[in-house]
Amino acid sequence: MIQPSILYGFFLVVLVTLYWSVPGKQFRLWMLLIASIVFYASLPTAQYVPLMLMLVALNFGLGKVLATPLDWRIPNEAWQYAQADWTRRRTWLLTLGVSLNVLLLLGFKYVSPGLSMLGFEDLVAGPVAAWIMPLGLSFFTFECIAYLVDVYRGSPASNSFLEFAAYKLFFPKLISGPITRYHKFAAQLKSTNFPPISQNVEGLWLIAAGAVKKLLIADNIGQMVNLSAESLSRAGSGDIWLLAFAYGLQLYFDFSGYVDVARGSALLLGFNLPQNFNFPYFATSIGDFWRRWHMTLGEWLRNYLYFPLGGSRRSLARTCLNLMIVMLIAGAWHGDRWGFIVWGSIHGLALIIHRLSAAISEKVSVVEKLWASPPGMLLAWGLTQFTVFFSWIFFRLPNLGDASLAMQHLFGHRADVQFAQKVYIDAGGLSRPQVFLLLLALMGCMAIAYIFQQGFKLQVSWPIKMLLLPLCFYWAWILAPEMASPFIYFDF
Repeated sequence: MIQPSILYGFFLVVLVTLYWSVPGKQFRLWMLLIASIVFYASLPTAQYVPLMLMLVALNFGLGKVLATPLDWRIPNEAWQYAQADWTRRRTWLLTLGVSLNVLLLLGFKYVSPGLSMLGFEDLVAGPVAAWIMPLGLSFFTFECIAYLVDVYRGSPASNSFLEFAAYKLFFPKLISGPITRYHKFAAQLKSTNFPPISQNVEGLWLIAAGAVKKLLIADNIGQMVNLSAESLSRAGSGDIWLLAFAYGLQLYFDFSGYVDVARGSALLLGFNLPQNFNFPYFATSIGDFWRRWHMTLGEWLRNYLYFPLGGSRRSLARTCLNLMIVMLIAGAWHGDRWGFIVWGSIHGLALIIHRLSAAISEKVSVVEKLWASPPGMLLAWGLTQFTVFFSWIFFRLPNLGDASLAMQHLFGHRADVQFAQKVYIDAGGLSRPQVFLLLLALMGCMAIAYIFQQGFKLQVSWPIKMLLLPLCFYWAWILAPEMASPFIYFDF
């Protein structure tokens, strides 16, 4: 039962109807938890339901212990020693909790490739072959780490296992986010009123928009991207650049489509999940890009990696090192192949250059005025997006052999005569220039939406959205490819 689908729509309609029909917070929490377990049990990794429940219990218990206060009845003369011991104990517990979560994630992600590198191919082909990573484990782990760190820093721990379990297993965000912090989610549990019609329409609109992004746009672009990636040896330089451009758009519409469906589903149940994308392809710096792309992951990386490493509070050199470390970890999190490390290093290097440029601009007013001028902003946008789309080559081709072949074909290489026929004509009925113009038109539509929403601060009213809903669902249903592709971020 993968969203968006007919089965998922039926599941959501039944759940929303029952959820708002039962009285009381406790009954609704139980309904959310049971529905989330049923949803996860319908996925290919259903056998891991007990594991996920065990992880919920483990992190709930660790949070309770971390929040245990120091006994105020301790005599004054012993208070200092007791407080130091209490701090050491909490630090040890936090280290234990974070380590257990990380080791579990690393075990599923990297045990198989690690054993292969060490020469244990027979073991990998045998018992380890069935060791498939549970869907959603990465995002689940990130939320658990954030919860434990927040409690360690002074936020209250959850006193209700039911409430914590409903938060952790909440089905719209369970598989691919957005990463949601517990205390923001728990605050919304206090509201038990049926949402107004405008919120319900907004929820349906987000689901419809997500379906259009995923089924109509991302999956159709994905067919061409997959054919291009499978025929790299025949591709020309223009085909490689078009592959990078097309994949960048496919990844954005695929992932943001998932998040739209997740946020829309949550709105129908009275929950507002955090936004995850804010027109990232119109960012004018790499730092701005990471404030707009996968925003909840960027926030997690800042709060739980970058700041603990020292952030920008120390020297400029240490700040640059911290940026590179964070992006290398982000690359390694996405997969066990070297292409993801290269992708992370490209973004780390770009962030370092941006930080150095900002340091120079603070001291040289001419440079600051140059970047603030319209030509400077246009140049900054072009450099940023060139870096981003170039890095997508390594993200789409994480095998360094494939990525190396693509690099060799970047300039001055002519395509095989059969490449265009197979990839463009037979698959989509369009030539390469027509495909490029179509993708540019798609970027143009995004630019128009960006200008109206960010520039003029205009939004489509809910009555108009309600009128457009049937049309969006119809387009997504009729114009989608025959075989829908799984969401790209399910692999991470």
